[in-house]
Parts: sequence; structure tokens; C-alpha cells
Amino acid sequence: MATIEALCISKKKGIPKKSIAEATFQVGFGILSDAHGGDWHRQVSLLAGESIDTVKKILPQLTEGAFAENIITRGLDLHAIQVGDRLQFGTEVLLEITQIGKECHNDGCAIKKATGDCIMPREGIFAKVLQGGEARPGDTITVASQGVKPK
Repeated sequence: MATIEALCISKKKGIPKKSIAEATFQVGFGILSDAHGGDWHRQVSLLAGESIDTVKKILPQLTEGAFAENIITRGLDLHAIQVGDRLQFGTEVLLEITQIGKECHNDGCAIKKATGDCIMPREGIFAKVLQGGEARPGDTITVASQGVKPK
């Protein structure tokens, strides 16, 4: 069963996020009080806990939110997720995947500088909020629907 491992927000862009006990997702914005929220296609970011575990073998001091991710998942194969897929978090929140991967800022984050690599540009998943509500670590994640796949 796939679950939310952690939820993270930051007050400013360009800094690691801090974990929170509960998040409010708002349609057309993202997570309330998060600097990356707004009327655009990358309202919320997701990263697999399993991928973070791999980096922690090199940098064990990494904390939740170090990659500026909003949602850390556990047990969800994010490699199988595609643009257009919809993910349900608990009973309320519905996200639509809008982008996979992104360009690194400047010359790369502190993690890339320390390890020579960063997983967020390859494995980060971005989404917009279709249905708002509350979510907490431990809530289940289900693939609500799959988008149209290219032929």
C-alpha cells in the first residue's frame, strides 16, 4: 500500500522545506503556506522515499524536505507515473501530474555539490491540485486514473 511518508513546506523558494504534521491543499494554488504554491503547473512536488534512501547512503544527515519536495511517498512506483495521471491522497486530495523532472537551479543544489548528483531533476514529480482538502503522513495514495499515454 502506498502512503504519504512526509509533507513539507517552505516560506521562501530556493531553500530546503520543513516537515509538517498536516497540509491543506487548495485548488489552483497547491499547499497553503508553501512558497511554491501559485497559479501554475508545478503547485506540488513529489519524491519517492525509496529514492531519498539511496542518497542517504552517501549523505545520512539528509532531512525531510532537503530536495525541496512537498510530498515524500512510500510504496508508490513514481517511475511508472506519467503526465496526466491522477493521484488520490486519503479521501479528499486529488492531484494531476503535470511534469516529470526539472532543470536544476544555477549550478545545482547543495546535494548535487556534495554527491555529484541530484535525483530531483530526474525523479521529481510535479502536479496541480484538482480537489483540495487535508492530508497527513500515513494517508494512503492511490492512482485514481491514468492519463492518455502517447502511442
